[in-house]
Amino acid sequence: MDVFISWRGASLGALLTALAGPALAQQADSTGLLGNWGGLKPALAAHGVSVNITDSENLLGNTTGGLKTGATMQGVTTMTMDIDTAKAFGLAGGSFHVSALQLHGRPLSQYYLGDIQTANGNEGENASRLWELWYDQQIGPKFDVKIGQQSIDNEFIGSTYTALFVNTMAGWPVVPSADLYGGGPAYPLSSLGVRGQFKPSEHVAILAGVYDDDPGAGAFTADQQALDPRGGRFSLKNGALWIAELQYSTKLLGLPGTYKLGGWYDSANFADPLYGYNHRGNYSLYGVVDQTIWQSPQRSAQTLNVFGRIMGAPSDRNLVDFGFNGGLTLTAPLPGRDNDQAGIDFGVAHVSSRAADAVIAAGASRHPGTETLIEATYQAQATPWLVLQPDIQYVINPAGGVDDPNNPARRLGNELVVGLRGIVTF
Repeated sequence: MDVFISWRGASLGALLTALAGPALAQQADSTGLLGNWGGLKPALAAHGVSVNITDSENLLGNTTGGLKTGATMQGVTTMTMDIDTAKAFGLAGGSFHVSALQLHGRPLSQYYLGDIQTANGNEGENASRLWELWYDQQIGPKFDVKIGQQSIDNEFIGSTYTALFVNTMAGWPVVPSADLYGGGPAYPLSSLGVRGQFKPSEHVAILAGVYDDDPGAGAFTADQQALDPRGGRFSLKNGALWIAELQYSTKLLGLPGTYKLGGWYDSANFADPLYGYNHRGNYSLYGVVDQTIWQSPQRSAQTLNVFGRIMGAPSDRNLVDFGFNGGLTLTAPLPGRDNDQAGIDFGVAHVSSRAADAVIAAGASRHPGTETLIEATYQAQATPWLVLQPDIQYVINPAGGVDDPNNPARRLGNELVVGLRGIVTF
């Protein structure tokens, strides 16, 4: 296990803090805990300004296997401000966005699990940090351009239905999380970039962007969050991350679905896990499916939905060369509970053959392979401002099946994680 962790020169826990953004509930019609903030919210809205605060807290515990058993509490407070420039300044088609994060608590995966598919999508190093700062301008009816500090998981490789789940890899997926510098410019990190979007029809969207690939402006093995704890480093130091995605929305037998194909290329150097020399560039191809497959004829809010994401990357320069997650969600699962959701997710992370060979070459007894995750969750709208979400995760072959650092004679044990997420909208 120690050998496997040290391949990139950092702990596996540090690697796993390159995380996806927190999976917040869809609450468009809900009233916040503080109401309209004493009239401040509608007053700001009249001038095109929207301010929101949410807090997501996660109590999760490992009951068996992993590095050790135990529980932690970790959360994030997210603050956002959006300005419609047409209302605010008379500039048509413009929007300005700024957001900040306050991360707190102790990450379960780093200290208790040692897995690749991190248990909590809110995980990150404790800090108060700028997240995004960008301006978007509509140019005609079909094109817009966004420029500034961006967290690309908010637009690329996303799945509508995976947002329900607690595990990190239901958000920003496992391949870029493991294979890009700092996990890429994704929650809780971001980087400078430009993104263009073209919508030739109501069913088709084409997105393409280029970003600084190194959010913390450090080496691949560096702790990117520690290098930039406040999110104020605007760097163009290392390489460029290019990403493009084709999105197609349609109806299958009258039921809505979205299909995406995309890929990314990073122009920086990436070390060979086994031989140590640098490869110029890194890349991945991916596909995403979100499809409703059933809608209740009696209750239109009740739908059964299927989702899947698949992606691959070269083995000779990456820790993970294949990732997949897929599953089912059910909206309005119970009578009178139209805002609730339930779901099950299945995830796979395959350790590349070159990285696995490096583990054996360094003296470990086990050849890492595939880590498998199964997650079941239920999200309940307890009040208009509070969501409660019990969650259970089972991890088979943590870190692909490596030596247990507490007892190298045995494999790191399968893990059973149980917990509760609470989300408050202010």
